[in-house]
Amino acid sequence: MDAGRPRLAPVGAPLMGKRRKARELALQLLYQLDLQEESSPEPHLDEFWMRHPVDAEVREFTESLIRGTKLHEAKIDEMISGYAQNWEIERMAVVDRNILRQGIFELLWAEEVPPKVAINEALEVAKKFSTQESSRFINGVLDRIHKELRPSD
Repeated sequence: MDAGRPRLAPVGAPLMGKRRKARELALQLLYQLDLQEESSPEPHLDEFWMRHPVDAEVREFTESLIRGTKLHEAKIDEMISGYAQNWEIERMAVVDRNILRQGIFELLWAEEVPPKVAINEALEVAKKFSTQESSRFINGVLDRIHKELRPSD
């Protein structure tokens, strides 16, 4: 496994419901880190898990999403700036920016997650935490990235 790819939970391990829960929790901590302009999740994880107790599978997948997204955040933000036409990343809603970040991480660096699953899950999280309009925007950005950077998938 290369050093740039955090280990995600095995494909068959958590059920889809557990993975959705992990994605939602990851978004919550990514949102918090973004608002506090924090680059590392590590100082916040213990307190986060005290407030959100979950089983080991959910926790492992959540942390892999958070760490992976933060590890690649600079590259991901460049991509968002390039693919989100007529949008400055700083002006995006914080929740939308972090749904995109997490979705792009899964799309490009979480090889065991099929691209269509990564996109669909980002949209489901967006429907819960953002607006219908945001879901369409997020879908457009992720779809463009998928078609250009992973066209064979």
